[in-house]
Amino acid sequence: MSISTEYWFNHEKLEVYRESLSFIAWVTPLLDGLVRVGEVKDQLDRASTSITLNIAEGNGKYTPKDRCRYFDIAHGSSLECAAGLDILVAKARATNDQIRPGKESLQRIVQMLMGLIKRNSTREYEKETKAD
Repeated sequence: MSISTEYWFNHEKLEVYRESLSFIAWVTPLLDGLVRVGEVKDQLDRASTSITLNIAEGNGKYTPKDRCRYFDIAHGSSLECAAGLDILVAKARATNDQIRPGKESLQRIVQMLMGLIKRNSTREYEKETKAD
């Protein structure tokens, strides 16, 4: 996907916003190629859209608490998309190799969202420890 470098709004400058658009550009053809797979096809479409919309809306909020609320929702939608991709594999509608680019994109999105959440939150977070 070619992402414009012309920005109209502040959220368009966020790397996580641009990555979420790239994920939508990646997942849409995958979903278009599926016949109805229970509700997972529609849910993946809604959840992927929710990531982008909540990043934009959260970035426009004035208080850190409000920003975090929307970033938290985007984070949850990202994890929902990851689970949706797993369901496609479990139902033999996609392979692990097919979903790998989507999982990699979602992992980047989650990492960036956690950074935004931590930066705007007063919550205490455990320090990550590396395994020996």
